[in-house]
Amino acid sequence: MLKNFHEAIQAHFAHAVPHARDCGITVTHCDARGAEATLPYRPEWLGDVERGLIHTGIITTLIDTLGGLAALAAIEDFDTIATLDLRMDYLRSARPEKALHCRAECYRLTRSIAFVRAWAWQDDRDEPVAVSNATFMRTPQKVRGQRGPL
Repeated sequence: MLKNFHEAIQAHFAHAVPHARDCGITVTHCDARGAEATLPYRPEWLGDVERGLIHTGIITTLIDTLGGLAALAAIEDFDTIATLDLRMDYLRSARPEKALHCRAECYRLTRSIAFVRAWAWQDDRDEPVAVSNATFMRTPQKVRGQRGPL
């Protein structure tokens, strides 16, 4: 039996989010400070077949997905999360035949916004292929379904 919220989302996230499941994202760690995940290599991730470089779109997908999870982990509830802003900086090319790893941390929460930093790497966490700053809109369960002042 799962002991807490973080264990539950670590165990069930990829199954609950079809796109994450289809991409093969595996959550390897989750706590109130953030989350980590791995995305296995697939030949279809290549954006430059001649040079064997992974497309930046799949890196963005991994970081965005894990950023949302990090926001949920910090909130410690199943709020609805939507990406408001995602800034990506690609630092070097991601190489084929190697998994991508990601760490995302929610460093500030307000009533309606979660602020998240993330980075992705292959072999060495200290040599990221990309870094990101993002904001996510959160809608608490108790607010959903209630009508506004209109």
